[in-house]
Amino acid sequence: MTTPRLSTTATAAGLGAFIDASPSPFHVCAKVAETLAEAGFRRLHEDHEWNLDAAQSPDVVPQRHYVIRGGSIIAWDLGDGSDFRIVGGHTDSPNLRVKQRPDRVGAGVSTVALEPYGGAWLNSWLDRDLGLSGRLAYRVGERVEHTLVHVAEPVIRVPQLAIHLSADRKGVTLDPQRHLDGLWSLGADAPDVLSWVAEYAAVAPDSLLGWELMTHDVTPSGLIGIDESMLSAPRLDNQGTCYAGLRALLDGTSSSHTRVLALFDHEEVGSGSERGAASDLLATVLERIVLSRGGTRADYLQAIAGSVCLSGDMAHATHPNYPERHEPGHHIALDGGPVLKVNQNLRYASDAVGEAIFALACDTAGVPMQRYVHRADLPCGSTIGPITAARTGLRTIDVGAPQLAMHSARELMGAADVPMYSAALQAFLGAE
Repeated sequence: MTTPRLSTTATAAGLGAFIDASPSPFHVCAKVAETLAEAGFRRLHEDHEWNLDAAQSPDVVPQRHYVIRGGSIIAWDLGDGSDFRIVGGHTDSPNLRVKQRPDRVGAGVSTVALEPYGGAWLNSWLDRDLGLSGRLAYRVGERVEHTLVHVAEPVIRVPQLAIHLSADRKGVTLDPQRHLDGLWSLGADAPDVLSWVAEYAAVAPDSLLGWELMTHDVTPSGLIGIDESMLSAPRLDNQGTCYAGLRALLDGTSSSHTRVLALFDHEEVGSGSERGAASDLLATVLERIVLSRGGTRADYLQAIAGSVCLSGDMAHATHPNYPERHEPGHHIALDGGPVLKVNQNLRYASDAVGEAIFALACDTAGVPMQRYVHRADLPCGSTIGPITAARTGLRTIDVGAPQLAMHSARELMGAADVPMYSAALQAFLGAE
């Protein structure tokens, strides 16, 4: 087991606690914001003027701020120079989400109408105790307010079909329209889903106007294995990066670079939203940072040209039961260290110069680096990396930490990979 050379507070237990507190993208942002505020970061609002010139605003030094747009958050620690070092990631994970009219009855049982979000590995969601989370929008007089809700109790379950009822006793192909509704109640007078959730969140049901609700496995994260060398948890993809990046930002020290953590919603469905990586969010925030310090548009463009972004997303470890599904010669080990991702068809954004930058960061952190290539005869997933590179012009490098069971309701990674991953991100943010 490698111990990072850099001091890091990131641990597998810490990641597990972070995940358990963050069942939705909105909760990820709230947890990150809470931790940032405790470290002296101040929230800015996009509809307010920013003045980050220390000479004019000495009361807000050190210049550490963050902004939130829905389920996305960007935080930064201003450096003395003009360029940015950015760790990017995403806050969303595949799951089952609540439809707009969720109340149904099947065979006399009250059910909740659910639909897949992203590339959820559907069978893994069956026979699990599920809670609900997300945000509610409601009326207060003539205003619209919103609040988060986190139902940690097991209130929903999607049962598997009995093996005796399958045609060949090999299971069934799940139809996402017909086979994913969750059992809600056997009672004849069961409350409707939205009224119950509203009351749970202390919102008057008749004031509820909008909702974004999703399910999550309520089983707590935990260390497993005879030596507790593995972390079993939901949403490692990609809260593993959210947590590691947050600890990297806070554990590191200010440098000449402006150190940035940018976590986006909606990566699992293409990033095409007002707060996804394909939006103007990152470019707008970076330009406003430059302008609010007295710079010009030309200064911003110059800063972008000299800046680098790490697109952090979890990586496929080599599965011991399916080694033939992986590219020969590119074995990726759990507890083997951070992973550099390269794809010749630009499903990942890494190029030779970017590869060298991350390799140097891993060397500075004192951790090994692994190199991932996807099999050429299998379709390769993608990340916010190519989108960020195309949207902003930033040199972007795709990296991650190794895991198994990606997109399952329950995922697995090596415990030692958590501090190694965070240490590498910390070294990148502070590298000169």
